[in-house]
Amino acid sequence: MAQPLASSPPKMKRRTTSNRAKTSPSNPGKKSGGKKKKKPQSTLLRDFLLLGLECLGLTISGVAGTIALVGYFANWFSGTDFLNSLLPFAGGILGLIVLGSFLLLVWKRLRRWLQGRSPLLPPAIVLVLTLLVSSFIPQGLFTRAYGSYRTLVGGKEEAGRVVLAHQVYAAYRRYDTGQLGKMISRAEQYAKAIEEAAAVYDIDIDLLKGLAAAESSYLPRKSKDGGHGLFQITRVPTAVIKDVDEIFPTGSREMADPRYNAFLGAATLRHYLTEMRNDLFLGLLAYNIGPANGGLRFIMQQYGVTDFTTIQPYLLRLPRDYPIRVLSYALAFRIDRKEGRLLAYEEGRNAISIQALGIPGQ
Repeated sequence: MAQPLASSPPKMKRRTTSNRAKTSPSNPGKKSGGKKKKKPQSTLLRDFLLLGLECLGLTISGVAGTIALVGYFANWFSGTDFLNSLLPFAGGILGLIVLGSFLLLVWKRLRRWLQGRSPLLPPAIVLVLTLLVSSFIPQGLFTRAYGSYRTLVGGKEEAGRVVLAHQVYAAYRRYDTGQLGKMISRAEQYAKAIEEAAAVYDIDIDLLKGLAAAESSYLPRKSKDGGHGLFQITRVPTAVIKDVDEIFPTGSREMADPRYNAFLGAATLRHYLTEMRNDLFLGLLAYNIGPANGGLRFIMQQYGVTDFTTIQPYLLRLPRDYPIRVLSYALAFRIDRKEGRLLAYEEGRNAISIQALGIPGQ
């Protein structure tokens, strides 16, 4: 009998290379080509820096524009009438918010288009526009707008500061520029010592020079009331003497020495500024009064006053005018240093230029 033929085993289909490539061995069914490549760390850092520069430019432009517009239009709507002042100003603030939001939306769309061409374009354009705007805005216009903005936000305190600042400008206006020039020339030989003392005690250089001008007119001497040298040092707080004496050896602690005298003056002013919480006018007034009769702090507590404006009626004429005199001399030193000469306050636009320089120490 013939034997039946054995059936041949079924042929196995070979998995082709292309089929194997489609399936990940670790995760069947998932294509290995689906994984996203991570950005290199250098690319992430670059993107972060570019975004930071862009945000910095937008912030600077936004803050400067807000200050300029609010300060400029604050003068237009100043007053307490609801219909003519308060309501229009509130409407202007609302309009500024709407305008800012609209500009941000426009920039968002423009930014996408720019990034499609180069990631460098958005921050570059923002920074260029910021520089152009800051260059073309007149300094005098922005200074006046900023002053109005400070008055608006600062309220009563800022209004008082503005009044005192104009007292300083008026005092400078009354000086004879020829006499001021001679005093500034006399100060040159003491400039190095004063500048060194100002740096050590973190005091505005022009302010410290103005203090010496008010005390001695740069004719150092021993006065009848016991004052010594450039800063007419009389009674100095014990803590101040200890601090300065740590800098100077025992043999060089002479009141007649301009450098030692300048350090004592600077340290004393810093002491009183700290005591008066960095109120410039009160600090100078405290310097002039000194520790006698409990000092300025005791006087303020005695009469229940809190600032330079309210204490003036209780003071004699000389102490009351002292801070104004110091600061007007300090202003003269600043003008001479910045402009290379003294400016006559009432000529041309000098008043605006001088006010833009600001009061030394503030």
